[in-house]
Amino acid sequence: MTTVTPNINNRSPLSERLDLIVSPVFAVILALIGTAVWLYSDVDSTTQAILAPEKLQRQLYETVLLGFSSSLLVVVIAIPLGILVTRKGLPRLKSFLVDTLGLAQALPAYGLIVIFFSFMGAGITTVILALATFSLLPVLRNTIVGLEQVDKAVIDAGRGMGYTARQILLKIELPLSVEVIIAGIRTAIVINVGMSALAFLVGGGGLGETINSGLKLDRAPAILIGAVLVAILALVFDFLSALAMKYLKPKGL
Repeated sequence: MTTVTPNINNRSPLSERLDLIVSPVFAVILALIGTAVWLYSDVDSTTQAILAPEKLQRQLYETVLLGFSSSLLVVVIAIPLGILVTRKGLPRLKSFLVDTLGLAQALPAYGLIVIFFSFMGAGITTVILALATFSLLPVLRNTIVGLEQVDKAVIDAGRGMGYTARQILLKIELPLSVEVIIAGIRTAIVINVGMSALAFLVGGGGLGETINSGLKLDRAPAILIGAVLVAILALVFDFLSALAMKYLKPKGL
């Protein structure tokens, strides 16, 4: 999975505006497509049963829970790890973690979920931990890249002003690397929401149930509407991440 290049802090105002526009536009287009499918397709009683509002409401909640929880877990683990391995004396640990997580991400998401299932059994917790493991690398790598790209002269200036190592981290390094870090979080969120469609395989629920029912019963409208809802959720999370990127970065960058 590719991550963001270090020069993300040099994005133009036009690029930032587009970043906030593209996701909502695509979400609206997908919503219109889903609505058109529902209104103009041959929706029989079986399809209506698959797309029952109470089922979709539950599955939407489960998908949001899976995406949010796994992404939050990634943030809680990956950012502190990224900070730790960029401190002096830990280059080997950095290489080990990046290489190990690269191998984990090379596995298909389905395979990783099955591996966790074999140890932990069925349930939503199994899926959350599997998704978090699968998407750790983008956040860890972007945290490392973001911290390492901070101008050493700025850090030295902070030391000259009497800042402690903790103050340098909180007042200089993290603010100057926040855009790169959030870009990694955006990648992880999109991965987690998209892969949550596989949660039903191990009893984790989610919109994958609708897609799977549509596949089994050969109901194309159900398949399309389920896929559209997953995509819209991913775009909504991506838009919220873009807002965070815009408003959390230091003024003047």
